[in-house]
Amino acid sequence: MGNVGLLYVGAVLFLNGLMLLGIVGGRPAAVLNFFVGGMQVIFPTIVLAQAGNDPAVVLGAAGIYLFGFTYLYVAINQWTGIGGEGLGWFSLFVAISAVTIGLINFVIGDPVFGVIWLLWAVLWSLFFVLLALGRGSIQRLTGWFTIFLSFLTGTIPAFLLLTGTFESTPLWAVVVAVIGILSLVVAVVLGRRPAPVRASEPSSATASASA
Repeated sequence: MGNVGLLYVGAVLFLNGLMLLGIVGGRPAAVLNFFVGGMQVIFPTIVLAQAGNDPAVVLGAAGIYLFGFTYLYVAINQWTGIGGEGLGWFSLFVAISAVTIGLINFVIGDPVFGVIWLLWAVLWSLFFVLLALGRGSIQRLTGWFTIFLSFLTGTIPAFLLLTGTFESTPLWAVVVAVIGILSLVVAVVLGRRPAPVRASEPSSATASASA
């Protein structure tokens, strides 16, 4: 179930990235955020009820909750049009938690997901700066980085896990880290380009999107 959930992490990150770039509106994006957020709150709860206090299962569920509540928060923000400050400060908490989970993954011998969690920490940190600190100048940068990570940390590893071909080795961890850093550099470059002129500008609620 976690592998299927990771696939939908990729899907919702992709859509939220497009929302930040003004390609998809806030309310249309909120629908998928509601679906995936609900799934990633309900299913971990079911797993926890059957976990028997297994530390590994509890840790995995905790990580999924971080995504689930983030997506639900995004969906509510987009649907109601309320400000994104609360979501921004929550993103800071999630970023700190993601760093912790990433380090734990290194310790338990899963270096690839150690890197993936650190990349997610960078993404959530960008949302903190964008939403809590009000730095709208990084919105397009954040949108592009969200799209890149949707594939690098969500869709691709999900399909590898679903097909039984995923390998978590130090070499692959380095590869993922290098691609992640390059993705951030490219996002910075693309983020500096002016947004294309459109007949109708996206709603201001796009600034409430998240990971």
